Amino acid sequence: MSTIRWTETDTPRSARWHSENGTPPPRRVLVVDEGLNAATAHRLACEGTALLWRGDFPRARRLLAALGRRVDRKPARWGEDDPAASFPLHRRARGHRARVLGKLLVPVDADAGGHRLDVPRAPDVRRACAEAYGPPSGPVVVALTELLGVLGAHQWRTKGVPVPALGARIHPHYGVFSPVRGEYVDLVARAPLPVSAGRGTAYDLGTGTGVLAAVLARRGFDRVVATDISPRALACARDNARRLHLADRIDVLGPGLFPDGRADLVVCNPPWVPARPTSALERGVYDPGGGMLHEFLARLAAHLVPGGEGWLVLSDLAEHLGLRTRADLLARVAAAGLRVVDRIDTRPRHSRARDTADPLHPARAAEVTSLWRLAVDPGGAPGPVHRSGR
Repeated sequence: MSTIRWTETDTPRSARWHSENGTPPPRRVLVVDEGLNAATAHRLACEGTALLWRGDFPRARRLLAALGRRVDRKPARWGEDDPAASFPLHRRARGHRARVLGKLLVPVDADAGGHRLDVPRAPDVRRACAEAYGPPSGPVVVALTELLGVLGAHQWRTKGVPVPALGARIHPHYGVFSPVRGEYVDLVARAPLPVSAGRGTAYDLGTGTGVLAAVLARRGFDRVVATDISPRALACARDNARRLHLADRIDVLGPGLFPDGRADLVVCNPPWVPARPTSALERGVYDPGGGMLHEFLARLAAHLVPGGEGWLVLSDLAEHLGLRTRADLLARVAAAGLRVVDRIDTRPRHSRARDTADPLHPARAAEVTSLWRLAVDPGGAPGPVHRSGR
């Protein structure tokens, strides 16, 4: 257990330090309130000094927003409209932003009612913190950015995310990537099922919220096995299966990627960008070295029944960013003893694809999300790629 230490009114103080991203406790801590202006706060945070907030909560949020505006002053050049050159600069800037904004800290106390934000005019954080952290075990200090993420996740979990392909809502838990990009869900909802499927078994690998497992169950599979390496995702998928009255047809197993046995259909929507995540939530987008993608391809053939298929849902954003080539992807497919039966493409519908101020706009505007239908290649050689546009 990490401990954060500071001095307040000439008295040494300490509390448990909590960081979902594994950030170590800061070495220098200064107690601050409304008397601190944004310029000084920015300078101190850039120097590595953590700012333990003792003013009221609304002003803490205003200070955080002011810090964000200062950090977001973009460099004059991002890479001359070259996404591959812009990406490392963009990631470096995002990492710097997270470090600076993460220096504004708030104390979270514990009483008989649960977690309590120990600053004036604070919102009720008991339920949100219980969902994210579990029962309180004493006072802790967290970054305000993390706490706001916890509160936001509670709202998502309460309201849910509408999924037209299900005609229902999916309720994401804290730390589990929300299915806000509906195009990949639509691909799984509409792609033609393999001939072997009937009312057989499907696997959903890296299930997250369980949204694709639910889609597969609604498409008629008698049994869907959903897996994930994240305990939070496993709990979230079980919760959503129960909410959708599909718990009798969806088995949530883990932590792990592949379950034992074989299936008629194995679906995998791995993180699309082979780069290091900087937060727990980014693990839904960034996968160092493309490890999950490579494991899926390497082990797929051994988990398919004769005539079965593997569906790989993958964006080509990494190709536009110079992080992966199409030739490398196809070579891995062939090396795994697989062939491409079909490829169904769709364009992203999210707002960032239209944001010309985004330093990665050229890559996002060109992005295509595909569902690759893969089957075991009896000859061990790659077959022709058939494309189905959308």
